[in-house]
Amino acid sequence: MSRTHNPMRKVSLRNLAAHKVRLALTVLSVVLGTAFVSGSFVFTDTLQRTFSSIFSDTAQGADVRVSAQEAGSSGVPVSDANVIAALPNVRAVAPYVGGQVVLLGKDGAAVQTGGAPTVGEAYLADDRRLGDPAVFVAGTAPTAPGQVVVNEGGATRSGLTVGDATQVLVPSKGTVDVTIVGIYDTPVESGGYIGLQFYESQADELFTDGTHVQYYDVAGGDTAGNDLAAQGLTQSDLRDEIAAALPDLKVQTADEVRDEAQAQVETALSFVNYFLLAFGGIALLVGTFIIYNTFSMIVAQRVRELALLRAIGASRGQVSRSVVLEALVVGIIGSALGFAGGVGLAYGLRELLNAFDLGLPSGTLALEPRTVIVAFAVGIVVTVLSAYAPARRAANIPPVAAMREEFASTGDSLRVRTVVGAVLGVLGLLALVVGAQSTGGGAAATVGVGAVAVIVAVALAAPSLSRPIVGALGAVLTRPFGAIGRLARTNSVRNPRRTAATAFALMLGLMLVSVIGVLGSTAKASVDALVDNGIEADYIFSGPPSIGVPTGAGRAARDVPGVERVAILHPVSVKIDDEQAFGVALEGSPDGLFDQSVVAGSGEQTPNSIGVSESASKNNDWPLGSTIDMVSLDGKSVSVEVTTIFADNPLVGDWILSDDVYQAVTPGVVRSDIAVLIGAAPGTDLGQLRADLENAVKPFVVVQVQDREEFKGAQSQQIDTLLAVLYGLLALAVVIAILGIVNTLALSVVERRREIGMLRAVGMQRPQVRRTIYLESMLIALFGAIVGLILGVVFGWGFVRTLRDEGLGVLTIPWGQMVGMLVGSAVVGIGAALLPAIRAARTRPLEVISEA
Repeated sequence: MSRTHNPMRKVSLRNLAAHKVRLALTVLSVVLGTAFVSGSFVFTDTLQRTFSSIFSDTAQGADVRVSAQEAGSSGVPVSDANVIAALPNVRAVAPYVGGQVVLLGKDGAAVQTGGAPTVGEAYLADDRRLGDPAVFVAGTAPTAPGQVVVNEGGATRSGLTVGDATQVLVPSKGTVDVTIVGIYDTPVESGGYIGLQFYESQADELFTDGTHVQYYDVAGGDTAGNDLAAQGLTQSDLRDEIAAALPDLKVQTADEVRDEAQAQVETALSFVNYFLLAFGGIALLVGTFIIYNTFSMIVAQRVRELALLRAIGASRGQVSRSVVLEALVVGIIGSALGFAGGVGLAYGLRELLNAFDLGLPSGTLALEPRTVIVAFAVGIVVTVLSAYAPARRAANIPPVAAMREEFASTGDSLRVRTVVGAVLGVLGLLALVVGAQSTGGGAAATVGVGAVAVIVAVALAAPSLSRPIVGALGAVLTRPFGAIGRLARTNSVRNPRRTAATAFALMLGLMLVSVIGVLGSTAKASVDALVDNGIEADYIFSGPPSIGVPTGAGRAARDVPGVERVAILHPVSVKIDDEQAFGVALEGSPDGLFDQSVVAGSGEQTPNSIGVSESASKNNDWPLGSTIDMVSLDGKSVSVEVTTIFADNPLVGDWILSDDVYQAVTPGVVRSDIAVLIGAAPGTDLGQLRADLENAVKPFVVVQVQDREEFKGAQSQQIDTLLAVLYGLLALAVVIAILGIVNTLALSVVERRREIGMLRAVGMQRPQVRRTIYLESMLIALFGAIVGLILGVVFGWGFVRTLRDEGLGVLTIPWGQMVGMLVGSAVVGIGAALLPAIRAARTRPLEVISEA
């Protein structure tokens, strides 16, 4: 058997070596897809390992942590510290007090952290600290109120040194004057994170209500200094002992605390991983079509060679295996290069994010065995599967084909696949329309299933679609070029399978770009409509998403001359029917500031009133006059009466409480503001009012004073930033598609070498040959772009419809972007044809004729 297989193996390997350009183009499509997949794993593994190393220091020196049952509550009562300390197996109890703050630099501006948190907390002396003592690289610990120490990364980022005086903004208290007295070291480079430690009594004043702390860390043992192990006990034993004494609190071992923190990191990073892998999958899908198309053309070009092999005795299995072997070699080479490229991609992505100052912690790149396995498995499997159908086709070539003057394998009739595609397309569109009638995750899933069905339908029917569409485009666009244009049009429609396969990669890329474009433009238009139709305020206070508007900024606005109305929106988190629910509370009146659009009820607030949206009223059976029982995160029960039903409004969400209820259900230490709406008195100079407002909120350094247009612009800028990231990732799929066109055209030139030589022999000039290839490529690219954009708009409409409850109520199609992509596709088509056209123009007529 080895004697039979070895010659065919040699034929396959020598064939690859003899066509280096074709091999390189095929390998490149595998490289790009696998690079994105492996790069995604390396990048997220690196982030996860770095965060894990940070959280491995959590609860250092502690055996058990005691915290409140619900995050966002007041915390653990201070009196419980005595209960814990009195237990027989407790050696030490250390409180944690802290919260988010903003550090001001020497210039009085907030120090930018790139999105990483800035945390203020209580400094504990070494005799009260659990775990290793603090390591100072400069200065000393705080010994009095007004003194703080900062981590080394925070000192570097802020430019502050020991002895510098500055301020810290505590959102619930305002700005506090402080002096840097020390800089401490952190065991892990924590990126943009800034850690400030206050003198303990001052931290208690800033971050607690005086009767609670965030949590207690507990070390087990005895007064002689023996730990739990020396007593024959475990962390679980101490946990159970404390839980029995304090059954209303959450008691965890230190290991459970660390596991919980790392699980939260993994959950957060899994989104990033899935996000990047989704784009890697898109790149692989596009690459799959290119690889399939490439091997199909290779078989078509080698039909005489393969048929001659059959004629001299090679079996169908041997011919099929020879083509699969070529695919296997391409897959191995492409996977190896793609894996190496993925590591480089992960490194480049990390450096790019650091350049944008996203405040991510740094660490060495993590390379897991799983990443290597996945990269090679995906690259090899995709390539071999893509070559399987062409391999079967090659095996079915009859030996008599070798005797023909020319053999063009165009496959079976297009009728069956077109009919199947049409039926599947109708079913897909039906699912898409049905899904678009509802909202929520189920509706979006239905739209997604319909979209996938339509994409598969288009893939099946694309050859039949290409003839009329490319023919119509050619009739218009190539008319000025006379006979050359007619020849390009004829070449484009002559092999519809090749045209469809070449265009499909670009079609898929531009479809995704246009879906995102529709979603992005709709989101911006919906925000604009919300502000234009819902907000009547002259000015709006806004702040960073992590802390919102510092408490006190809204009240400071009330004292500014010319201000007639102020409404402050607070976030509210409670439990309703044992489920956590989120809404807003209103301090002040909405009159003249935002349109509440009352559908039923008084529209007025009373001490125990609540207004609910139409959707919330319907979905939760909350009619006018009904009572809703709310439980605060501290366990306090409050009953409210539905006095108003208002039209759905993303600005306020499902329900809006009175300020009285907000004060009752929200612990003082977690109260904050989402936004502040300000209305001017009649006749007020708005320019002067703005200057006065900006001066009034100077102590709250992160507050932005914006009019309605600026507020819309800020929201649009956030959307544009997200779109830029998505477009950047999708650019990979478009690049692969462009390379696919180059690949197909280059192979097409080889396939049509004799035809081109004959045209040159009868008088066609080199510029005319190049022009023909340019026009042919342009028509194929435009065909892919038109179908892709149409699909993108249809799918975008479907997904927007499912999100209308989330505020995306104004469907907007970015026509300018669509036209730009069409023009860009024509340019891409011509650009992709440059090298193949030059190669075609260099065809020597006499050599080709002599080879025939």
